[in-house]
Amino acid sequence: MKDVVAIKRFKKFLQVEKGLSQNSIYSYTYDLKKFSEFLSLKSKDIMDATQDDIQQFLKYEKNNKKNSSRTLARSLAAIRQFYNFISDNVDINIQNPTEKIETPHVEKTLPDYLTVNELDKLFNSISEEDCYELRDKTIFELLYSSGLRISEAVDLTIGDVDLTNNFINVIGKGNKQRLVPMGKEAVRLINKYIQDSRPVIISNRDSEYLFISKKGSQLNRKSVWRLLKNYVTRTEIQKNITPHTLRHSFATHLIENGADLRSVQELLGHMDISTTQVYTHMAKKHLQKLHKSYHPKG
Repeated sequence: MKDVVAIKRFKKFLQVEKGLSQNSIYSYTYDLKKFSEFLSLKSKDIMDATQDDIQQFLKYEKNNKKNSSRTLARSLAAIRQFYNFISDNVDINIQNPTEKIETPHVEKTLPDYLTVNELDKLFNSISEEDCYELRDKTIFELLYSSGLRISEAVDLTIGDVDLTNNFINVIGKGNKQRLVPMGKEAVRLINKYIQDSRPVIISNRDSEYLFISKKGSQLNRKSVWRLLKNYVTRTEIQKNITPHTLRHSFATHLIENGADLRSVQELLGHMDISTTQVYTHMAKKHLQKLHKSYHPKG
């Protein structure tokens, strides 16, 4: 089986059987293509790869490409998943060459988040009089007050927003559906955006998506990243802020104010509670910082 065909079948499996998001599928196939290209330099196909080939690939990515342990672990996970798929779904007698390879150790790093004061600075820097800035402020508020992933926010349609009951219908990872409440500020901004801003942006065009680009099409993830970076430069915030930082801030502030872990897990759409537990560490770190700053024996 040629590499291209095998990877294509694997991609379809991830999409249909596993129900992974487009971003996850892209990451898996990107890592596999890199591995396939590495093997081609040795005149080998992906179906003939050995444990030694995989270890050489990881060593090459680390030493020549200067990839981090986190990136190497992700690449190995993609390769391992691929060979699991081949073993289970393809009529070929092949032993998984990743079985005895240990996953690179990844240091757990706590994600950055914004304080309430920093959030105020960010939102106060964005005008509600300009139709595009009002759109941007609305999407940022949703990311923070409802803890959405950026992909979930840009995929929202008008029909997903229930302004009567203040809920949004979100389709998350693995096509899992969840209802997420909206705060008063998010409801206010969405109402204002839909009434004052969206009609100007969309003009005489038609789209089901809530957040619209200048061209009248769905606003994409990269644009939101770029826009947020631009707004941050208006403030004195010295942090590397991405749309995901607003989601981290949502979860951290909930935990700091006493929300239970299971509820936060449900709001974030995490399948595994261990993913949510990182925010308890963030809250502890915040408390330690407060103690050190304000206690006479800190």
